[in-house]
Amino acid sequence: MLERFFKLKENKTNVRTEVLAGLTTFMTMAYILAVNPSTMTAFNDILGLEGSARMNPSGVFLATAIASCLATLLMALLANYPFALAPGMGLNAYFAYTVVLAMGYSWKVALAAVFIEGIIFIILSLTNVREAIFNSIPMTLKLAVGGGIGLFIAFIGLQNGGIVEGNPATLVQFHSFHAEGVTQTANVSVILAIVGVIITSILLIKKVKGGILLGILATWILGIICEVTGLYVVDPAAGFYSMFPDFSGGLQLSAIGDVAFKMDFSNILSLDFVVVVFAFLFVDVFDTLGTLIGVASKSDMLDKDGKLPRIKGALMADAVGTVAGASLGTSTVTTYVESATGVSEGGRTGLTSIVVAVLFGLSVFLSPIFLAIPAFATAPALIVVGFYMLGSILKIDFADMSEAIPAFLCLIAMPFMYSISEGIAVGIISYVIINLVTGKAKEKKISVLMYVLAVLFILKYIFL
Repeated sequence: MLERFFKLKENKTNVRTEVLAGLTTFMTMAYILAVNPSTMTAFNDILGLEGSARMNPSGVFLATAIASCLATLLMALLANYPFALAPGMGLNAYFAYTVVLAMGYSWKVALAAVFIEGIIFIILSLTNVREAIFNSIPMTLKLAVGGGIGLFIAFIGLQNGGIVEGNPATLVQFHSFHAEGVTQTANVSVILAIVGVIITSILLIKKVKGGILLGILATWILGIICEVTGLYVVDPAAGFYSMFPDFSGGLQLSAIGDVAFKMDFSNILSLDFVVVVFAFLFVDVFDTLGTLIGVASKSDMLDKDGKLPRIKGALMADAVGTVAGASLGTSTVTTYVESATGVSEGGRTGLTSIVVAVLFGLSVFLSPIFLAIPAFATAPALIVVGFYMLGSILKIDFADMSEAIPAFLCLIAMPFMYSISEGIAVGIISYVIINLVTGKAKEKKISVLMYVLAVLFILKYIFL
């Protein structure tokens, strides 16, 4: 049955190879189960939310695991590719830090934006519009967006780990170990976060499979040792919680009800809401297409014209996964570049994805373990994934300043303005104006859509 459905021999693989590839892929991306709940609900304590206004981390964990399972299963069934999907890094940070914290929307409105973005993505996946949109945005900006998101989530990782903190004079600074009021527990947390970055880096350099996940677990174990020895003192009021999993309350599977189908569409007609939807859609479309083509090219899955067969099914899995994820209570679901690790192990068919989906499904029953992992242990994962994403800027032509300067502005705007959407807006506006004024617009054949987007973003800054 497996041979008939997945065409294993035709793809020069077998069941054993596919299972091992699936295990490898899951190990390299399972960190999202720990990172996503802490990232998406970071605004709870910052805003001091209480009761139903809070977003339940347990619910987000379950939504993350179930949405990843469903989307990856769809990838196997609709496209027969060894690609895995989960809520995207960067987009979860955009959800929490830009849409909720900076723009002031509730998490329920943010989920509505993700849901609508997913519906639009489904429509685009059924037509050829997605190619038109993809082709209208200059490659330089596509690369800059990826790099900018990398810097943005690395900055968030530095904050979550306490390595970087606020300073009224310089805006930010390195953690002050001897400042008045700083506790030993806070200092220990920062040290552990720094050690975690070093451990994770060593594992990746040594090419240890699942290096990011192992880095999180190693940092967590060191934290538990500090708690046992009294170096780390539990103080929930100060945000320092026990690192031991709490199974006393059971698995709390009902927590999914706190976040599932809680979308709020009341702001659907506001221009700001449209910008939020566009930002989610922009990053999702380009991140997905870039990941699919990038991973497929490493495994000779592209045809003679450099195109990916069955890409419509792959995109549909991504789009439906996003709609399902938003409905369940998590941010945009996207294809993971970590799928390349499974491909490098010989994974060539959807059977690899089936294995990953099953493992995500089983993780539902491990929620107390993942939810006990502290922020300083997941911070190294954010920083290292940011490093990976920053690598996209190496393909930018820095010798051509009409390309490089808009890319640079897009790149730095995201972390410095603390917003992915602002970075996209700055990049598009600067690209159009710089190339138009310098006379390079005709030569580069800037698309009509780029001009429309530039005007819309300018109007946004004038009137909002």
